[in-house]
Amino acid sequence: MKKRNKVSAEFSMSSLTDIIFLLLIFFMLTSNTVQINVDLPQSDSKTVAPTDLSVQLFKNGKILVNSKNTSKKNLEKRIAVELKPQTNKDNGTISIIAETGVSWSRIHDVMKIASGLEIKAIIATAPRSN
Repeated sequence: MKKRNKVSAEFSMSSLTDIIFLLLIFFMLTSNTVQINVDLPQSDSKTVAPTDLSVQLFKNGKILVNSKNTSKKNLEKRIAVELKPQTNKDNGTISIIAETGVSWSRIHDVMKIASGLEIKAIIATAPRSN
């Protein structure tokens, strides 16, 4: 009688988990270097949300808080100072007006400041061009 040699059809999962782990590390490291530049959303709406404060961001790095020039370093302090005399502190709102081409990281920084001060942030939309 002949003896049959069976080929094992097993698959080792350990090498697959190593590859997935390395891919995860790669994407985590490279995701911080990716810049997302998205144009402002456009709207047909004529509704204007009530705001207590406006923050204007320009491509050249200039920042205006209620039409007063400020730096990125002093932005949080300037926002807090401008909001102090407001009577509606529970529903305080910042309107973020960003020039087309401003990176989302700068807009996100203003949104984080608003969150830290426990006030709402609204991103202004550009009027839809026909």
